[in-house]
Amino acid sequence: MTRPIRIAVQLNPAGVPDYATWRRSVLRAEELGADVIFGYDHFYSPRGELPGAAPVEPGSPEDSNFEGWTSLAAWGEITTRAEIGLLVTGIAFRNPDLLADMARTVDHISDGRLILGLGAGWFEREYLAYGYEFGTVKTRMDLFDEGLSRIVRRLELLNPPPVRQIPILIGGSGEKRTLPAVARYADIWHSKLPIDAYRAATARVDDLAQNSGRAGDEIERSVSWEGEAASDEYRDAGATLFIIELWSDRGGFDFTTLEQMLKWRDARSG
Repeated sequence: MTRPIRIAVQLNPAGVPDYATWRRSVLRAEELGADVIFGYDHFYSPRGELPGAAPVEPGSPEDSNFEGWTSLAAWGEITTRAEIGLLVTGIAFRNPDLLADMARTVDHISDGRLILGLGAGWFEREYLAYGYEFGTVKTRMDLFDEGLSRIVRRLELLNPPPVRQIPILIGGSGEKRTLPAVARYADIWHSKLPIDAYRAATARVDDLAQNSGRAGDEIERSVSWEGEAASDEYRDAGATLFIIELWSDRGGFDFTTLEQMLKWRDARSG
């Protein structure tokens, strides 16, 4: 299956001064030509948890945040072309059947432009603060597997059904649990692996998909943007969706890199 190169931007709400700023940024990303616009599913800013990042002081302006799924419903109304989603929804935060219904509803609001991003969760602070059991990697992955099967089943039962078969995006690269889930359920697989590890993992996804009765090329490959040269390598290895993660500087988002990505897409697609 031949897929076009697509460019996505993740506009993280952490640190934005108000919703209006975030809203304007979503509209600007679509105006520039982004194929997909993502938010995230966090209740606090996770920026301070990233490698090399300065800690984020609880309650500080940099710790400000907005909830993802209610925002997605609004994005479905204000955008007209780009696909939208969260990278990625924490499976523990909502009953899976309810989450499927929420996804179906946003899919209708957006006229069939929702991507349902799903992950097992990792940010302990938000679990504890909002009263969810953090558990262990194993218990979170057990919940993830159960939730995926319930979501797929509920999407088949909803009346009216989704506008389209909602693409499921799974993020992660764990060989024991995540990649088998990708092979069974994902329409899009997002990873942040170095190129050599990525080549091995994408071949593994193909093998696992075949074992699950699927063709590996049914699963679109998504990677984080690491510049043009690196992205050429990932494209040659089968990736077609390239994502840049942007953080607000309190005055909004700097779209310079997104504009470079869009020029790269157009040059490679010509």
